[in-house]
Amino acid sequence: MASDSKPTIDQIFAMMRKAMGSIPSAIEKATSVDESLLYEHLRSRAYAMPAEGALDEETRTLIYLASALAASSKACIQAMANKAKMQGIAPEKVLESVKIARFALATKVIGDAEPVFEALQNASEAISPVAKKLGT
Repeated sequence: MASDSKPTIDQIFAMMRKAMGSIPSAIEKATSVDESLLYEHLRSRAYAMPAEGALDEETRTLIYLASALAASSKACIQAMANKAKMQGIAPEKVLESVKIARFALATKVIGDAEPVFEALQNASEAISPVAKKLGT
């Protein structure tokens, strides 16, 4: 694949099969409707994960997997699970990535609930003087 020419659909699909074992069905369907979607996806991948990037491929896969889990992207979850298997990433690392994504979501819920906690604090502060007057 020459760097000055655009890869063909078949070349891109071959790269995907090699990296992930299969082509995500959403990618196949999107390509059949509008090939430019595939090229935009490829461009976005190169932007997010440049060849000269700071992270190794295993780390990228684990981050992508955790992000896909957090975003509830079933197609990406499947693709990254396949890719992790193709790369031979240790199961312990994959599971740790799942646990990190789970923790991030749990932390998000606590963070998002801050106004609820504040309202509960204010409610208990408002109730306390009344409760004191009533002797409870």
